[in-house]
Amino acid sequence: MTKPILPPATLGIVGGGQLGQMMALAAKPMGYRVVVLDPQINAPAAQIADQQLVANYDDESALRNLADIADVITYEFENVSQEALANAVPAKQLPQGTQLLHITANRLREKTFIADLGLPVAPFAAVDNVVALDASCHKVSLPAILKTVEGGYDGHGQWDIPNQEALANLLAHWDVPVNTPMILEKQITFDRELSVMVARDISGDIRTWPVTVNEHQNHILHVSAAPASLSDKIADEIAHIAKTLANALNLVGVLGIEMFVAGDQVYVNELAPRPHNSGHFTIEATNVSQFEGHVRSVLGLPIPEIKQWAPAMMLNLLGDDINRARRELIDHPEWHIHDYGKDEVKPGRKMGHITVTGLREMKALRAWGHQKG
Repeated sequence: MTKPILPPATLGIVGGGQLGQMMALAAKPMGYRVVVLDPQINAPAAQIADQQLVANYDDESALRNLADIADVITYEFENVSQEALANAVPAKQLPQGTQLLHITANRLREKTFIADLGLPVAPFAAVDNVVALDASCHKVSLPAILKTVEGGYDGHGQWDIPNQEALANLLAHWDVPVNTPMILEKQITFDRELSVMVARDISGDIRTWPVTVNEHQNHILHVSAAPASLSDKIADEIAHIAKTLANALNLVGVLGIEMFVAGDQVYVNELAPRPHNSGHFTIEATNVSQFEGHVRSVLGLPIPEIKQWAPAMMLNLLGDDINRARRELIDHPEWHIHDYGKDEVKPGRKMGHITVTGLREMKALRAWGHQKG
């Protein structure tokens, strides 16, 4: 992008989930129109957008229509069709390109890309066929985690293999197509799970948001707190990782980087080619949210240095948690409750989140999160 796209202009978003919704909420006050493409009528992002195109993500005709309407197009998740985007959307209207999707949509390509940059990752091996899994375990010692190379999220498409007995049991009850490509990753004994959001602006300036400490339950993010307490060594290593990846990817938009920390060693776990769940706290706690930063980056606008106003915590609302939050909204006026407006409550589904600022409220929110509705 050679020059910024200024309002009034239209931002197209492929995907209508909560990330698209929060992108739209950032773009609208800046004066931009927003058009969303999603197969679900009245998807969360469509509730905020000026217009929705109801179509599948790989519908090239609909993507061409989106390109006719929008000045710039972005995507809110990594499982969109790279081929359809490349065929239907002119490169000048897709500043993120498709190479970032190509890398991050495949765990094996992603891990190999990171390792080739000299950045630390857990030992891993390709598993072309589940029959070869036993042999792969000699390359990556147990305990390990087996993952599908494509698809899968929030714990789906993943199997823990703590020992040989678990391996034998997994193989005996295998119910996935035998030739499904997999990756086997050494399970790191880590002290903390961290993440950081990074973006580049039109001038090539790299901006990072405060590092978060993340806690998962059943492979789904439960809470994120920021800023993380870091030694100088760990902080410098994370800054190096973020800068190296942003430059190597010629990054446009926000990239989420998930990491493990074991002692004084940082391991890159996964990348997200868009804003990330653990960065939601930035809406209330920083001068520029990750969503505004993403919008600014894809539209060619400068991003100021990121500053956090106060310590913050984000708690995910899964399934019926959202109904409890709705009932208790009046009791917690100091909490920022985000309801994504999804049409159906399902167990384990991300229905919203709560953000609080200040150590006192962080403690209270954590206690609330441990209670059962």
